[in-house]
Amino acid sequence: MSEEASASGSPKQGSDPAVRAAAASRRIDFQTQLSELEQRALGGLDIVVEQLDRTLEALKYQDVELAEFVIADDDRVDGRYLEVHQGILSLLALRAPAAGDLRLVAALLHVMKNVERMGDQCVNIAKLIPLSGHEPPVRTELLERLMKMGACARSEVTQCKAAFARRDTMLAEDLARQDREINGLNREIFRGALDIGDDPDTREWAMLMILVARALERIGDNAVDVGEQVAFVVTGLFREFSDSSQRHPRKGA
Repeated sequence: MSEEASASGSPKQGSDPAVRAAAASRRIDFQTQLSELEQRALGGLDIVVEQLDRTLEALKYQDVELAEFVIADDDRVDGRYLEVHQGILSLLALRAPAAGDLRLVAALLHVMKNVERMGDQCVNIAKLIPLSGHEPPVRTELLERLMKMGACARSEVTQCKAAFARRDTMLAEDLARQDREINGLNREIFRGALDIGDDPDTREWAMLMILVARALERIGDNAVDVGEQVAFVVTGLFREFSDSSQRHPRKGA
């Protein structure tokens, strides 16, 4: 070894215990921050469940004031979206993640977009409630189907959160089965609205309920999208659950 090399002291940087310890510490910090961001993202799904519960109650009782509260409270969903989105970008600016972490980062960005869209669908339903008036000509059988559809959508949102938290691909894939039930109810509501009768006020209410059903169906679709991200995080492959027999998986990050 030359005198210069000797004076510089030095074994290779990678073999220096202090350097390795610092790198390990940075890795732990990154993992901790990423885990915290995941918890905040999944907490966004809890906010969606709260919003959906209020939305369904407002729909059932034609509660215009509660519907207005749902609309105003959408800021919470939007705020959580911005918080997690900015947190992920800040984290990426500090450290380039490994492949597995990069999949999680990409999935969380996707999940937050789904959360934001589900919140928007609750708002869309809430905005329709005042349009039908305080005492609309409600048809019980149609409203009951909507309530059932709402319960299914709620179940999907809670299940997609559990599947992501546990990295449970079987639970995630089961969302597609549940979503078929929502789609069936959506078709029943559409047919029921078309056959509602000739009274103009009743037909107007029924047409609004078609839009409500469509919004609930979209909430279910977004829950399935979250489930697809579970499979992506676990396997590195992306595929659509609803069309898995006709699509080949695409290799992810």
